[in-house]
Amino acid sequence: MFHELYFRNHPNDFEQMGLDFQVMVTKFYQHILALAFAVNEINENPEILPNITLGFHIHDSYYFERMAYRTILDLLFKSQRFVPNYRCGPEKNLVAVIGALGSDLSFHMAELLGAYKIPQLHSFLQATFLNNSAGEIISFNDHGELITGFDIMNLVIFPNNSFLKTKIGMVNPNNHDGNQFITNENMMEWRARFNQVLPLSACSLSCQPGNLKTKQEGKKFCCFDCLPCPEGKMSNATNMKECFECPEDQYPSKSKNKCVPKDISFLSYDDPLAISAASVAFSFFLITALVLAIFIKHQDTPIVKANNRDLSYILLVSLLLCFLSSFLFLGRPGKVSCFLRQAAFGIIFSVAVSCVLAKTITVVVAFMATKPGSNMRKWVGKRLANSIVLFCTSIQVVICTVWLGISPPFPDLDMHSLTGLIVVECNEGSFIMFYLVLGYMGLLSVISFTVAFLARKLPDSFNEAKFITFSMVIFCSVWLSFVPTYLSTKGKYIVAVEIFSILASSAGLLACIFFPKCYVILLRPELNNKDHLIKRKN
Repeated sequence: MFHELYFRNHPNDFEQMGLDFQVMVTKFYQHILALAFAVNEINENPEILPNITLGFHIHDSYYFERMAYRTILDLLFKSQRFVPNYRCGPEKNLVAVIGALGSDLSFHMAELLGAYKIPQLHSFLQATFLNNSAGEIISFNDHGELITGFDIMNLVIFPNNSFLKTKIGMVNPNNHDGNQFITNENMMEWRARFNQVLPLSACSLSCQPGNLKTKQEGKKFCCFDCLPCPEGKMSNATNMKECFECPEDQYPSKSKNKCVPKDISFLSYDDPLAISAASVAFSFFLITALVLAIFIKHQDTPIVKANNRDLSYILLVSLLLCFLSSFLFLGRPGKVSCFLRQAAFGIIFSVAVSCVLAKTITVVVAFMATKPGSNMRKWVGKRLANSIVLFCTSIQVVICTVWLGISPPFPDLDMHSLTGLIVVECNEGSFIMFYLVLGYMGLLSVISFTVAFLARKLPDSFNEAKFITFSMVIFCSVWLSFVPTYLSTKGKYIVAVEIFSILASSAGLLACIFFPKCYVILLRPELNNKDHLIKRKN
């Protein structure tokens, strides 16, 4: 049991009270005197609240919620007797209630008073300005909060029961740089039985770096949620109210708490994808060179002479260059490689497709010239085929020349397509010209396919029309699928898609047009003679 506490005794006489630790009872009556003094000053000064006289009632809350509720009801309704929700007696003009010293009791009081539309003092003093006795302006904001600073004091108790108040910090709400609450931890003197750390005045844990601090609606200002920073942003400090974007050459880390330098990305020669593409391109280059060597060695045989031997040589050389042009797309893009690669690709492929078209037209003209009285005999020969190749290729040369003259491709850095990567690429300069080159090549392919399809059953010896039809089906399929794939791919894989299209379409032309002839030349030489040629014509 504890002895009763009397205000006649000094509160520091601990031994008489039977307490094993030191306590100090503060003089709460000073608050009452301060209230009475403030009300008296306000009433006597006509400049503060003119034509208004304040009064006050003081009730004890007993530091007990139930008694606090009863005391409030007494304040509101009791005169001679207690009848809740009825006012029996002189009218009281109650405009506000000042809460208890403890915030927990004040919250309970606010709940009950809110039902009767009675504010706390801070609501009553919203946006109010007062002058104190020193002539200083005391103001309250729209939330009823006092706009002023406070000193934070540390009460140090000495062994002789004396104490000393030391200023260890301050609260300055006018500081808008985030330093509204300042303390000097080195000056703090902690009691041995305390935790020796600063108390937390928040109902939520601090938001760690990588998160965004957002206020919880309808709750106290110290209650907040921590949300992860959105994609592409980061926060590198605690309790950040907004996330920030990294510089262009950096990106947020996985935890979004710092910026990390981006890696450089391009289809380098040591990349497995580049090694595979280079191996395939070089293999087909060797195969094409072997086919060309076979044709040169057997250039006087009927199967090589059929359908214009010179066109076959031009087509094989253009296919050699097609396979080699894929190497312009490998490695780090530079000024020269960016300038040349699309134009070289477009012109070389136009030569190849023009040769295929010329071969097909040669078959049709040769068949029509065999009819009695036909005027097509004057078109039979190398001149027509060479003119077709020259004319069709010249149009593509003009398109590429205009492209390189007005808006040539150039090396560029793509900072945004892929997270964490800076893609070194060739900016095509003018995408209209780029698709115009592809469109013209596609037009030649469609015309070649149409003519070859119509001529596939003509009775000519070693008729290539059906093989050209197959090759054009492959060629058109590859480049029709290239466009949507090119548009939906990012980074170095865009280059890989174009290399694959070049190799696949070139390999289709080589296989469909020349492999059947090489089969006859190497494995069935008995079919490569004039007698068999005459039999097939008959």
